Amino acid sequence: MSSPDWDVIVVGAGPAGALAAHQLARCRLRVLLVEKRAFPRWKVCGSCLNGVALRALEDAGLGHLVDGQGAVPLARLRLGLQGHQVDLALPMGRSLSRGRFDLALSEAAVAAGAVLRLQTEASVGGPCPGGRSVRLRSGDEHQTTSARVVLVATGLGSSGLDPTIPIQSRINAHARVGAGCRLDAEVSGYGRGTIHMAIGRHGYVGLVRNEDGDLNLAAAFDRTQLIAAGGPAASAAAVLAEAGFDPVPQASGASWRATPALTRQSTPPAAERLLLLGDAAGYVEPFTGEGMGWALVGALAAVPLVLQGQEGWSRGLEREWARRHARLIGSRQRFCHALAFALRRPGLSRNLLAAAERWPALTAPLLQQLGGATLERLTPEPCP
Repeated sequence: MSSPDWDVIVVGAGPAGALAAHQLARCRLRVLLVEKRAFPRWKVCGSCLNGVALRALEDAGLGHLVDGQGAVPLARLRLGLQGHQVDLALPMGRSLSRGRFDLALSEAAVAAGAVLRLQTEASVGGPCPGGRSVRLRSGDEHQTTSARVVLVATGLGSSGLDPTIPIQSRINAHARVGAGCRLDAEVSGYGRGTIHMAIGRHGYVGLVRNEDGDLNLAAAFDRTQLIAAGGPAASAAAVLAEAGFDPVPQASGASWRATPALTRQSTPPAAERLLLLGDAAGYVEPFTGEGMGWALVGALAAVPLVLQGQEGWSRGLEREWARRHARLIGSRQRFCHALAFALRRPGLSRNLLAAAERWPALTAPLLQQLGGATLERLTPEPCP
């Protein structure tokens, strides 16, 4: 029986997949990083990195990466609700387009020794001697390979898992749909260094300037309202008007992209020689960069288990990943889920905004929580 072709195959080169590949390649493992898109590419995302994300990069030895790409420091969060706005100080944060951030992370993984295959679709198959099989397709070329451990970081879309793999993704019945677009630097009313968050009855819209001056717009809408309004541009205009924010007429002619339903959970987040990372493991409506933080923290937390799995696999590793993911990420996702619940209720959210406007100090613990002040440090273990 031949041994697997790779020590690790990582499917998906977004933040979770690329950072995991970087860390494992530094440990001199044979790492294949597979991505179905060409880089650089734009994605629907708030493009904000909060304190959780920045600390994870620092722990991984990549603390220089974000500022090296020209990221914009974020100092304020402007909330708009029912015609009222309040400005809150952010403890820390950066804005960096996903096109530049994901490319930089994948290049760091390659520099560490990983092999990157772009424009290649991967389908995770069943177990094979000492590993798990993965089918690769690039154009008309098909190939079957294998690895001792496979990491799936494919985001909210199809996971690419064989139907026989005992992992189910359950979508919340009230899950909103994400949408976003990129507007040029000439759009006025939204300055650098501030996250503008407009909250409406049927969704929210976030706007932030990226490193090139463009305005990144990311939103989440109730599906029924999105259909009734006639699309994301009209839905965004309604939310901005409801919050009392400046209109963005350029959005009506922009190229919008949508996401699958946001709030979902994969159970369990692991199988034999297989771990799910990032959005593929579970996701809820994020807030001020939480989604990026979850992805990067999860990548670091999975590395020690992958290293253990090189020597031999056990069900204990699967159970440990489920526990670790629930402790580090699941608890923060539940916090954001509760916050989203409050913001969907006009009376409750109005009272919360009034309290924040009258007593700004009351929001400090909330922003510290979102910024990762209570997150345990994940110092990577030394490579064997």
